[in-house]
Amino acid sequence: MPEHLRRISRALLSVSDKTGLTEFARLLAGFGIELVSTGGTARALAEAGLRVRDVAELTGFPEMMDGRVKTLHPKIHGGLLAIRHNAEHIRAMQDHHIPAIDLLVVNLYPFEATVAKGAGFDDCIENIDIGGPAMIRAAAKNHADVAVIVEPADYAVLMAELAEHQGLTTGTLRKRLAAKAYARTAAYDAAISSWFAGELKDAAPDFRAFGGRLIEALRYGENPHQAAAFYRTPDPRTGVAGAHQVQGKQLSYNNINDTDAAYECVAEFDPARTAACAIVKHANPCGVAEGASLIDAYRKALACDPVSAFGGIVAVNRPLDADAARAITEIFTEVIIAPEASPEAIAVVGAKKNLRLLIAGGLADPRAAGLTVKSVAGGLLVQSRDNAVVDDMRLTTVTRRGPTAAELADLRFAFRVAKHVKSNTIVYAKNGATVGIGAGQMSRVDAARIAARKVEDAAREAGLPAPLTCGSVVASDAFFPFADGLVVAIEAGATAVIQPGGSVRDDEVIKAADDHDVAMVFTGIRHFRH
Repeated sequence: MPEHLRRISRALLSVSDKTGLTEFARLLAGFGIELVSTGGTARALAEAGLRVRDVAELTGFPEMMDGRVKTLHPKIHGGLLAIRHNAEHIRAMQDHHIPAIDLLVVNLYPFEATVAKGAGFDDCIENIDIGGPAMIRAAAKNHADVAVIVEPADYAVLMAELAEHQGLTTGTLRKRLAAKAYARTAAYDAAISSWFAGELKDAAPDFRAFGGRLIEALRYGENPHQAAAFYRTPDPRTGVAGAHQVQGKQLSYNNINDTDAAYECVAEFDPARTAACAIVKHANPCGVAEGASLIDAYRKALACDPVSAFGGIVAVNRPLDADAARAITEIFTEVIIAPEASPEAIAVVGAKKNLRLLIAGGLADPRAAGLTVKSVAGGLLVQSRDNAVVDDMRLTTVTRRGPTAAELADLRFAFRVAKHVKSNTIVYAKNGATVGIGAGQMSRVDAARIAARKVEDAAREAGLPAPLTCGSVVASDAFFPFADGLVVAIEAGATAVIQPGGSVRDDEVIKAADDHDVAMVFTGIRHFRH
């Protein structure tokens, strides 16, 4: 037959998500397709007035063990797996009275949703589907003869095809549905195995699997010649993947990456304590600040590096208000992300039709556990999320002079930001705002120099009498291997330093601080970010 057309005579439906089920089943019945079903699905179809055959009648075997055993039967799997043009298979079906199943409609027990709502161990186990994946894999393997649907979104696709081909399906559609079916069961098993690893606190299981659901195909990746797509994982972490886009053109790969970096950074700042704003460019903060209001925090963050902020991503930790929205839209901005936004703020942003506004619905917990994954040639690097928070660290003063209360507040602020800047990292801060950021340099002394130089340039541009690094504090994401980087910071005007410590030359670095009456504290925790 052209396109390998196959008629659907019998369909097995067994779904946990009953969205659109009765309408779909009624259309199937309209093509003369026999409906076979199980449990709650069969009841829903019968209540809708549809003629449905219970799977127990087909198998001659009752459902048992609280529904754990109902479709794991040769009459089900034989009906799915039999190759229709194989004489031996057909003979076996006849000998054992196995009816052919031409369409399988199954969506799995809601394991991911059960975990996401914080259910207990036993409830999660009961929501691991066994019969569903087994049937899906069987039908997908035999896609030359059998069509398989794993979510309601594909009901319309199949119905359109049946209408076009008078109750038949094409090989092209069956193959596409089979590929999706295997991807679904793979993602499902990945969620289960990851959950088990978490329950067992196993950081390095023998096998690792990751799965996700397509959010959208992207125009391209980091560069136009690279293909890209955006997926949502079962990780319930609040952020860009779960955010609602209120307006603006489609997000790009780089927009998504930068927006994630910005929102993770601003989530470090408790909104009950202070308003905060982070401006990110190429995955690095170019300005971060606390303030009495969002507009105050934004203006302080913008002052750090207004040149780099052009075309950047702005993240705030409180609901976006109209005043902040007006200030942010004064310069070209790619994306604004906030936990919520007022109607007035949405209207302000709406005047910029290409500006994307994302509403995340909350903030991520910076202390929450989780995994980060990075691909390398032939492998994956998997690690626990950096959930160390400076407020929880024991800060040890190592110099003769300890920091003042004002310096200590800025030191905590600067180290909070340094966690989100690519290594090597130097962050200058004053009065709850970054005044200079040196990111991603191969040497720490260069990071200190670049940040100081940018502050000098900004001071000249703004007509300031002195660079804002004068009287600032400085944070280093890792220890100073030599005193030279610290000396650069001191020469720029820093009066206090926060760093992890742990260098073989710590004594040399401490002496340089003491020689200049600079306070220094060690955190014992580093924040490398590559």
